[in-house]
Amino acid sequence: MNLKIFSPKDFPAYLPKLNSLYDDLFAGGKGFRSKLVQMVSNPLGLPAETQQLLCQTIEFIHNASLLHDDLIDRSQLRRGKPAAWTKYTPEYAVLAGDYLLARVMVNLSGFGNIKLVQFTSETISDLLEGEWLQDSVVGDFFVSLEQLDRIHNLKTASLFKWCLRAPFIAANNNDEELHRTLDEMGTILGQLFQRSDDLLDYNIRNDEGKAILGDLKSGYLNSFGAYVSRGMSRTQIDQMVKSSTLEDYYQCFANGEKDFQGFVQSFDATNEKMIQLYDHHLVNLEKKIQKPGVSSQSATELIKSLKPLTEILYWRRKPKSS
Repeated sequence: MNLKIFSPKDFPAYLPKLNSLYDDLFAGGKGFRSKLVQMVSNPLGLPAETQQLLCQTIEFIHNASLLHDDLIDRSQLRRGKPAAWTKYTPEYAVLAGDYLLARVMVNLSGFGNIKLVQFTSETISDLLEGEWLQDSVVGDFFVSLEQLDRIHNLKTASLFKWCLRAPFIAANNNDEELHRTLDEMGTILGQLFQRSDDLLDYNIRNDEGKAILGDLKSGYLNSFGAYVSRGMSRTQIDQMVKSSTLEDYYQCFANGEKDFQGFVQSFDATNEKMIQLYDHHLVNLEKKIQKPGVSSQSATELIKSLKPLTEILYWRRKPKSS
């Protein structure tokens, strides 16, 4: 099912500047989260209009967070183009983000599923709490991986959890045990995505061409940086903070790049354990979704769709064509 997430009819024509900002913002995005919503929605047999609402909801929330994030981080670029706050002013970027979140609530209220409205409100709240916490650790080069995991669970994983759970809520399947499993899976996917994204900063599987050491230069020690620095001395950390190139960064280790690559392998092995746990949850999920009346064929279709997500999100591998 090919759904159009954004069209000019979604926003008032008498706000041309707002529409122009959204044209820039939504152009070029991968729409991965809306695709994930469709992966879950199709086997559940949700009507096209319901899927449209869910896909639009997650894209509106995600893009609102990008508008706010870029301004808070003072990021100059988004998707290869000037960030909205640089082109339209910070004030307009804030208003545009707030308006997207308001439209989410208006649209969901009209749908009439109070549990979906409540869950979405909780997700937005988690997202904002995560943003607050992340901003509080900027400049803290002694932040722990556990602290960052908490932030990423609120800020990144919350959207993945929404993608997995919202279609079931829209289908009026509120089985608590089922939703606990979906919640665990969403947490894992969010953590894997964030940790993989953090590796790009060190030019690991960096096919996107992300700026090298961009997080570090912005005063933010990301998850891989925190993993590496756990055993570092104060002198090593001071040296790490001053690194302007990867070659400088390698000098923080006794054996240079060799030690660095060892940390990459160890980090990958740690995250592989999360992938194994995700696969375990998949097995349980297939059993649970058949209980409320989902056909065996639909259950198999859903599991088949969800299985390769860890390859895509952590290892950055393109899905194999069937």
